[in-house]
Amino acid sequence: MDATDDEQGKASGKRIDIATAMSRASAQLAELLRCEPHSVSAVKASDDGWSADVEVLEVEKVPDTMSVMASYHVALDAEGQLLGYERTRRYARGRTDRH
Repeated sequence: MDATDDEQGKASGKRIDIATAMSRASAQLAELLRCEPHSVSAVKASDDGWSADVEVLEVEKVPDTMSVMASYHVALDAEGQLLGYERTRRYARGRTDRH
């Protein structure tokens, strides 16, 4: 999708596609937090837009396995504009969840 297609989608009020939702969630959160996004771990369509979980590098340390990561839940409208976000978890980069 090029910029022209993107602008036409906004003007028409159409829902953006999932790849664009992922990209916008990551980019807008990074701009607000001034932290580097690393991945989008979940994206879901909702009745009025999109929700996504974005993994962000909050504090870089050496060795990098000690860096602090955070997971943020992000809400976007149907056109991909950020409506809100919430940090749901912080963890050391080298850690995995135990089930």
